[in-house]
Amino acid sequence: MSTPTSPAPSGRLTSLDALRGFDMFWILGADAVMHGLGKLFNFTPVTELAAQFEHKAWAGFAFYDLIFPLFVFMAGASVAFSIGKTIAQQGRAAAVRKILGRTALLLVIGVIYSGGFANEWPNMRLLGVLQRIALAYGGAALLFCFFRPRALAIITVAILVGYWALLGLVPIRDIPLEPSALAAKLGTAKPTQEQVAAAFHTTTTTVTGHYEPGYNLTNHLDFQYLPGKRYDTYYDPEGILSTLPAIATGLLGIFAGLLLRRTDATDREKIARLVVAGVMCLGLGWLWHGSFPVVKKLWTSSFVLVAGGWSCLLLAGFYYVIDVRHWSAWCQPFVWIGMNPITLYLASNIVRPRQLAQRFAGGSIKGWIDTAISPALGDLVIALVGLALVLALARFLYRRQIFLRI
Repeated sequence: MSTPTSPAPSGRLTSLDALRGFDMFWILGADAVMHGLGKLFNFTPVTELAAQFEHKAWAGFAFYDLIFPLFVFMAGASVAFSIGKTIAQQGRAAAVRKILGRTALLLVIGVIYSGGFANEWPNMRLLGVLQRIALAYGGAALLFCFFRPRALAIITVAILVGYWALLGLVPIRDIPLEPSALAAKLGTAKPTQEQVAAAFHTTTTTVTGHYEPGYNLTNHLDFQYLPGKRYDTYYDPEGILSTLPAIATGLLGIFAGLLLRRTDATDREKIARLVVAGVMCLGLGWLWHGSFPVVKKLWTSSFVLVAGGWSCLLLAGFYYVIDVRHWSAWCQPFVWIGMNPITLYLASNIVRPRQLAQRFAGGSIKGWIDTAISPALGDLVIALVGLALVLALARFLYRRQIFLRI
């Protein structure tokens, strides 16, 4: 017997909030718990699992590399519901104003999160995680307002292929903006920005098709045109050109949201299509990896597909378990977080839960635990206390219906 056709969604999908919370859960303290487990149980399966909570140094993909693009993907999925509803009820102009307002507010919050005006110019970082979310959301949402799904699919493909062509075909100066290479080239251990700029602009030979750290079009454009402080000294992982494929990640989320909104497809069909899309994205992404490496810091087109593939599979699983089978009791902590992700992200930067946890389980208490019970257990206890503090705050805000709407 086939699953009945889904009714039109009348409110929020719990699976979207839960998956968003699951995503944030790891960077709000659960990653430290996994690292603590890796130190405590020092044998291969656990240490390999703990290693998944570290970013790949450059090329490759670990679970921790999924956290950021999954959030962008989920922002896109939410666009299909929230902005779609605004267009239907208030018109396109109202939707555009809403998008621009949210984007501007998140950009301002991102600059403040990255240090704001604590440092004098040019030691201020203009781009960062929240800024990328803002620009990816804004770009994808505006495209959603003006183009139909078929056109959005063409735009997504054009972005991914175009980004590949730019990085592969546009010549760059034959100088790697990487500390050890620059030190060897300039004959000094710590070259100044002025020395690096002089060496960069006097280099006349060019190369194409490079994707190494500091030796690619994306990083070189950041060095030339991105003002202010750059996260990696000479370039930024959330820089100018790599914002384009991040918009494509948001568009993949929009396609997933449009699928879940459909009233002419059964739940079984929706889940099957998400799974097929996820597997196809993973296959294409890793196939592309051979010529265009999966690199989070460049947000390469292959990275978009690999991250998008896992995002589709996770969304399919959460949708099936929570919204179809209605097994939702287990995910309530994720829902608490998922309803207030930006608030908790900002709070974790200001309050520093792990440092606060030191006041409850650090010092002599940690020393006694390490000595009397097991070495490295003290770090795990502190990580668990820090995570518990975050969950307590998330539960408090959820129960009091306190939500930061952006």
